[in-house]
Amino acid sequence: RDKLRKESSRLESVNRKVSAMNKLLMEENERLQKQVSQLVHENAQVRQQLQNTSMANDASCESNVTTPQNPIRDASNPSGLLSIAEETLTEFLSKATGTAIEWVQMPGMKPGPDSVGIVAISHGCRGVAARACGLVNLEPTKVVEILKDRPSWFRDCRSLEVFTVLPGANGGTIELVYTQLYAPTTLVPARDFWTLRYTTIVEDGSLVVCERSLSGSGGGPSAASAQQFVRAEMLPSGYLVRPCDGGGSIVHIVDHLEFEAWNIPEVLRPLYESSRVVAQKMTTAALRHIRQIAQETSGEVVYALGRQPAVLRTFSQRLSRGFNDAISGFNDDGWSIMAGDGIEDVVVACNSTKKIRNVSNGVNAFEALGGTICAKASMLLQ
Repeated sequence: RDKLRKESSRLESVNRKVSAMNKLLMEENERLQKQVSQLVHENAQVRQQLQNTSMANDASCESNVTTPQNPIRDASNPSGLLSIAEETLTEFLSKATGTAIEWVQMPGMKPGPDSVGIVAISHGCRGVAARACGLVNLEPTKVVEILKDRPSWFRDCRSLEVFTVLPGANGGTIELVYTQLYAPTTLVPARDFWTLRYTTIVEDGSLVVCERSLSGSGGGPSAASAQQFVRAEMLPSGYLVRPCDGGGSIVHIVDHLEFEAWNIPEVLRPLYESSRVVAQKMTTAALRHIRQIAQETSGEVVYALGRQPAVLRTFSQRLSRGFNDAISGFNDDGWSIMAGDGIEDVVVACNSTKKIRNVSNGVNAFEALGGTICAKASMLLQ
């Protein structure tokens, strides 16, 4: 009887998970049907336009498409922040559950009860975008708390600082946030973002965190600390977290970024113009992180020899952060260039604030220099 009771409980849990996944797939199917009908309608319109358009108009349309657009909103007036937040919310929801972006399934990511979720990447939109949705055995408030702490799960995030917090609608909050990302190579400057982040509860009880860039390159900290960064743009992005029947949450994640890749060497642009890179490094990383914490919390995953997953995570983050710090070599971390034949060759940097305990006969090999020496270079492999 005890075995039957345990098996019955396990089957009920599996049934709830399958039912929630079925609901998610039905919603995704409905969204895809809308997208198909919309594409058919747009295709008919384009054909009609092509028949009635001259070559001159074609050339002007092409120039309009290739000209970098910059519809970043101005937030110099604080009273306008709420309207910007509400507009961001509407645009984000149209991407998360609507057809504002043409989403295509990411190759190699098939949905199913044991998969990380449904992952899609953008096709033909401005910038790069990725979307993921999946089931997580955590309460919505806990999911939002984890996702808002971006440096804890996004390895490329150097820092996130909240400058201002204002009350919003439905007990929500409006935050002005400054975020710095590490550079993936030594050949291109790092990127930063100055954004408005809006947290609120929508009519069906779902929690939403949406975010977009604000106008002006001077937002955030002093210009001196941001001089090694290039200001990138975050188009309406965020998280939609809905409570699930029987516990847990259905999570929708959208990341839509414009890295201003026009001034990046052409061979490196795939790192900044690929939606698959954003999906792998950011969108699915967030979903995997909250799923891992949910499994650890529920006891689904048991680590041998008394290992503590939180300690292992902290240690791996320190390793990753140390490597990224050396790659980027920010001045405010204490790094200064000692030698180098240009950015495309080997660069030798010194950091007098970092100490290394080393090796031969217990003597610190860098003691005389009073810090850490780093030699670094990037090479692109085809």
